[in-house]
Amino acid sequence: MTPTPLTWLYVPGDRPRVVTKALAAGADVVVIDLEDAVAPDRKEYARSATAELLRAPQPVPVHVRVNALDGPWAAADLTALATLPGVRGLRLPKVTSPGQIRQVAVATPLPLYALLESALGIEHAHAIAGAHPSLRGISLGEADLRADLGVRADAGLDWSRSRVVVAARAAGLAPPPQSVHPDIRDLDGLAASCAHGRALGFLGRAAIHPRQLPVIERAYLPTPAEIEQAETIIKAAAADPGAQALPDGRFVDAAVVTLAQRTLSLARRA
Repeated sequence: MTPTPLTWLYVPGDRPRVVTKALAAGADVVVIDLEDAVAPDRKEYARSATAELLRAPQPVPVHVRVNALDGPWAAADLTALATLPGVRGLRLPKVTSPGQIRQVAVATPLPLYALLESALGIEHAHAIAGAHPSLRGISLGEADLRADLGVRADAGLDWSRSRVVVAARAAGLAPPPQSVHPDIRDLDGLAASCAHGRALGFLGRAAIHPRQLPVIERAYLPTPAEIEQAETIIKAAAADPGAQALPDGRFVDAAVVTLAQRTLSLARRA
């Protein structure tokens, strides 16, 4: 059984040596970026270098973030990557409509992941999430979304964050991972932000530096206390399947049991 991914490490596609290091950094998924991390005059090189590397399977799952679907480079990206053995998924930036997902799904058998980075994308979140069986996940691109909305305070994104969490669940998709924390030195801030994201219903997070990976994983794995509580609930439910109150006053019903099962499943991911 494949462990639930908690960390997605982004790396620029025009820096093959950095990509090679990223593959050994301990991330659950490595995301080779052909879009924002690559300058326009390096796009073709990034695409060819990525395609060369991914002609063979890799030691960890590799996704590729292609260029914006309405731009000049996306078609060549999709053609170069569509059938390569080393690609496990394509991340589609700046998605605004379900039609974009369906269009890409016709061109490739690969699993697709949509990044919602604008007000229009957020408004269409549920339609995008249910656009096609090839779509396996949605998530936010918060830097672009922040600019589009004119949001200055971080709390201004919370409605959009919850919208994406609800849309993913309503479409039967996995909980989305959080967007990147852009300050690679601010590990305390990263941990606090992960705790907030976890409270909103996210699961895991994208990273832009290997030093962020253990912070993200630690934040999203259940604590020993949470594991103990979940085990107590499962044991109580096995002894008496009906709704009940535990000796400490906690109420147990089917929904509480489901959440406890998820907690233990995540705890066993390693």
